[in-house]
Amino acid sequence: MNQPWASAFYGSTLWKRCRKDFIASRRGLCERCLAKGIIQPGREVHHKIRLTQENINRPEITLNWDNLELLCTPCHEQEHHPAGRYEVSADGKITAREAELR
Repeated sequence: MNQPWASAFYGSTLWKRCRKDFIASRRGLCERCLAKGIIQPGREVHHKIRLTQENINRPEITLNWDNLELLCTPCHEQEHHPAGRYEVSADGKITAREAELR
């Protein structure tokens, strides 16, 4: 979920265009899964340098393709919440973590 201070950025035409073009440039595939030989649709454009209130207005961070990565939802969840609810097995299957099954 976006922070309130980031909502204007994520709603902006510049971000929406950047996001759309970036997804197309990656053919819509999760970059991390693809590196493992797994074909998985990318859904989240992740900022490698996380956005903060201090850098949200710096296009060299927010709109720079070198700072972006297209991820599937499980990979993005893993990035932001390493002990998240799901895990991706070596063969690309997404499963709930055991702790979440209890």
